[in-house]
Amino acid sequence: SMALLAEVAARVAAAGYRVSSLDATVIAERVRVSPHREAIRARLAAVLGVEVETVSVKATSTDGLGFVGRAEGLAAVVVAVLVEY
Repeated sequence: SMALLAEVAARVAAAGYRVSSLDATVIAERVRVSPHREAIRARLAAVLGVEVETVSVKATSTDGLGFVGRAEGLAAVVVAVLVEY
């Protein structure tokens, strides 16, 4: 959730770091991410307090495998690069 992301961002800042870049991969079988990609990037950037250019969002599927493949849910893998202030 965005509230959890905001809490994590606050803790990262309190520890003396900031997000330099963020790469998110949404894993979904039936949901199309592309129509929403720019809105997702903008929202993530706003919550993190970074420029939208530093946020990447892409999508993939599991080709029918697991709970995501059965369209029972979504998953995401996110990598953030942190730098000291």
